Amino acid sequence: CEDCGKSLIGECKLHGPLIRAKDRVIPSRARLTLPHYLTLRVLELRAGNQQILGVFAKKVIQKRTQFGPYVGQLSTKLTRYDESRLVLQVLKDGGKYFLDTPNEDCGNWMMFVRLARNQEEQTLVAYQHCGEVYFTTVKPIEPHTELKVWYAADYAKFMEASAVFIKEESDACPLPPVAKEPVEPWICSSCRSTFATFALLESHQCIHKDRV
Repeated sequence: CEDCGKSLIGECKLHGPLIRAKDRVIPSRARLTLPHYLTLRVLELRAGNQQILGVFAKKVIQKRTQFGPYVGQLSTKLTRYDESRLVLQVLKDGGKYFLDTPNEDCGNWMMFVRLARNQEEQTLVAYQHCGEVYFTTVKPIEPHTELKVWYAADYAKFMEASAVFIKEESDACPLPPVAKEPVEPWICSSCRSTFATFALLESHQCIHKDRV
C-alpha cells in the first residue's frame, strides 16, 4: 500500500482495495477485417453463451463482387467444426488441406458466412483459385440480406459435395446441366448427425476423436 508503505497480502485494512481499471476489449482479427458495408448479427444464443452469427449487407452489393481470399490455417484435419459453415479445402504442393479456423484470431470475416440450404437463399459461390478460396456474389444482394454461400460446380466436385446452381439471368451463359443421383445421407455413429458426403462426415468425426 503506497499510503501506509506496507507490503500486504490482499487488501489494506486501513485504506481499502485498489480501484481496478480494465483494459478495453479489442475485437478479434476476424471481426476487424469485416468490410464497412457488411455487418455481423447475432442470430441465436446457445448454451455457454455461444453466439451464432450471420453476415448481412448494409447496402446493395453488386453481382460479381469478389471477396477473399479466405484466411485459415492449413491443416490435415479440422479442429473446429460448425454444421452451419462450409468445410473448405485447398490443394497445396500436391496435398489436400483443410482451411481450419479454430478461433476468430486465426481467420477473417469470411469464417462467419453461413452455408446456403437451397438455391433461393444462396448469394455467394465459393471456389478455389491459385491455392486460395474466394467468395463471389452470384446476384445483387439487397440491404439487410444475409450472405450465404455454397460451392461452385468444379469446387463441389473437389469437395465431393453436390452442386447448387443459381438461376442465370437471360443475358448470361447457362451452366451445363449436372446429372444428379439420389444418395443416402452419411450418418455419424456417435451423434447421429447426417451429412451429404463421406468427406463431410469424415471431417466431423475428427472432432469426436479429438474429444475422446
